[in-house]
Amino acid sequence: MRVSLRRQWVSLPAFAICAVVATIVLIPLIATVIGGLRSTGELLTSPFSIPKTLHWENFGRILAADSPFWTEIYNSLLIVLGTVGLLLVTACPAAFVLARISFPGREFVFNLFLFGLLFPLTVAVLPLYITIRELGLLDTLWGVILPQVAFALPMTILILRNFFRAVPIELEDAATIDGASRLTFFLRVLLPLSRPAIAVVSMLATVSSWNNFLLPLLILNQPSEYTLPIGATQFAGQYSTDWASVLAFVTLAMIPAILIYLLAERQIVAGLTAGAVKG
Repeated sequence: MRVSLRRQWVSLPAFAICAVVATIVLIPLIATVIGGLRSTGELLTSPFSIPKTLHWENFGRILAADSPFWTEIYNSLLIVLGTVGLLLVTACPAAFVLARISFPGREFVFNLFLFGLLFPLTVAVLPLYITIRELGLLDTLWGVILPQVAFALPMTILILRNFFRAVPIELEDAATIDGASRLTFFLRVLLPLSRPAIAVVSMLATVSSWNNFLLPLLILNQPSEYTLPIGATQFAGQYSTDWASVLAFVTLAMIPAILIYLLAERQIVAGLTAGAVKG
């Protein structure tokens, strides 16, 4: 009884901290959703009150068939899928080679990848824009996807390499004895075991790509190619006096990212805890 009481008292501060952090995170989200269901007049007169009437027409205007919202969400989804898919195709083999195959200069190559963490996108905006222009990728979704993959590679390789190295060497030896090549071991043994880590890096890349504003703003100039962050800015400028509609647009823009996180939550937690134990 004493041990259980002590554990409860010790865990109380942790629960209190988590409750405070959750409240800080949830309050803006809830305020945004409720604000989208109110009228602009109610927002200006009593911004923190409960809406008396739910104004679903704010969402209906955005979800109309001729609304640019559908084109923007389609472009954002294409960019996210392209970024995550190409990132995994390039990062997984690279992390495998740097983790499981010994060759001269391996640590140098790995550190060369890590140097990418020192250069954020804002530092490389000008040379990046010139490079994309010379490649003829302006006003194309590939002009956004390829730089996002390049800037996400260092962190992705770092996470996957540590996870790949934690897989016991005995598994690889057993696969080799059974006649499996390194490629077979990578595809049929290592990748299935690494699903939690792959889920983590996929989620990080998804959130980063979905919220990316600067790169699409530089590369995409046609309204038919706008992503949701750019669309939200354009919508806010067009309806600058209709705050309720702006909040409704932001609410709809948040839903896909929240759904993706909820669907991948278990894999993300498993990947983070596994990395903590094995790392």
